[in-house]
Amino acid sequence: MRELVEIIAKALVDSPEEVVVTEREDGNALIIELKVAKNDMGKVIGKQGRIAKAIRSVVKAASTKEDKKVIVDILQ
Repeated sequence: MRELVEIIAKALVDSPEEVVVTEREDGNALIIELKVAKNDMGKVIGKQGRIAKAIRSVVKAASTKEDKKVIVDILQ
């Protein structure tokens, strides 16, 4: 899942070298944290959060094979 979020985020931003994706487990949940450059934050979130919601939807669809809840957090 980490690789999927990283590929999507790097395609969206102007500074792909500053994209950092970390993955950690918390009980039955997999938490993926996405950090991008401050000036690229709007590109990852999108108007009214549409792009962020789309990223979460893609990750959720990809994680249906696993029996874990996947949470994507976008951090500053």
